[in-house]
Amino acid sequence: MSDYIIRATAAEGQVRAFAASTRDLVETGRVNHNLSPVATAALGRLMTAGAMMGSMMKGEKDLLTLKIQGDGPIGSLTVTADAKGNVKGYAANPQVMLPPNARGKLDVGGALGVGVLSVIEDIGLKEPYVGQTILVTGEIAEDLTYYYATSEQTPSSVALGVLMNKDNTVRRAGGFIIQMMPGASDEAAAALEEKIGKISSVTSLLDAGMTPEDILGELLGEFGLEINDRLDTRFYCGCDKARVEKALISIGKKDLEEMIRDGKPIEAGCHFCGKQYTFTVEELKELLKKAVR
Repeated sequence: MSDYIIRATAAEGQVRAFAASTRDLVETGRVNHNLSPVATAALGRLMTAGAMMGSMMKGEKDLLTLKIQGDGPIGSLTVTADAKGNVKGYAANPQVMLPPNARGKLDVGGALGVGVLSVIEDIGLKEPYVGQTILVTGEIAEDLTYYYATSEQTPSSVALGVLMNKDNTVRRAGGFIIQMMPGASDEAAAALEEKIGKISSVTSLLDAGMTPEDILGELLGEFGLEINDRLDTRFYCGCDKARVEKALISIGKKDLEEMIRDGKPIEAGCHFCGKQYTFTVEELKELLKKAVR
C-alpha cells in the first residue's frame, strides 16, 4: 500500500480533517539516515505531520518547513514538505539511543528535551511566515496541537504514530489532524472532543491495520464525514550535483582554495537524503572561479 493523505470535512463544514498513512515514507528516511529506533520515531512523526500540513497549502511552489531545536541528545529535527505530498527530513543526531520511557515506549520527548518548535511557510511573499512555540512535551503531536491553538488560534487535535518491528524497520506510521473551522458551534466542538478522548492512541489504530479512511470514519463517521480527496505522499529530495555546487561556491574562495591545496577529491552530502556527491580538484578549481568572496 503506497502512502497517502486523505482530506475531508465533517459536521456540515464545521470540521476539517486530514489522515495519513506514511509507513514507506518513514522507512525511506530511516534507511537514508541510518536512524536509531527513537530517531526514526521522532523524525517519522514530524515528517508525517509535515506531509499533512503541506497538503493544506494552496500554491504549487509553496513550501513548509518544520524545525524542532531541543536540548536533548537528538539535537534538532528539520522537515520540509510541499503541497504535492513530497516530504524530506533529517535529524541532527540520527544514531541517538535512549531507554524506553515510563510507559515502555520510545522516548521521543527525552530525545528532544526542552526547546522550540518553528513552523515556516514560504508562500511566495517577500518574507516567509514564521510561527514558533515552546515544546510542551517533546512528543511532537501535543506540541503541534499547542502550536495551532496559540499561534494560529485554531482548535486542533493532532495525533502521530510510528510503530517499529523487532528488526528496527518501520511497521506502521501515520496520523491525523482534526480542526474546528471558524464559526463552529460549541456543541460540535464538545461532541468531537469527547469522541477523540475515547481513542486510546493513534498507534493502536495503526496497529489494528486501519487505513486513513478507517481512522477518519472511526472519529468522524457520526458527524457526517465527507472525504474530499486523496493525495499520494512520499519521501522525496530534489537535490542534484548542481545544487551542491551552488552550496560549495557560497562557502567562499578561502575555503575552496584550502580544499584545492589538499589535492584530493572531496565528498559533499545532502542533509535531507544522505546522497553523496564527489568533486575532483579540477571541478573545485572551476567552482573557485565562480566564488565572489
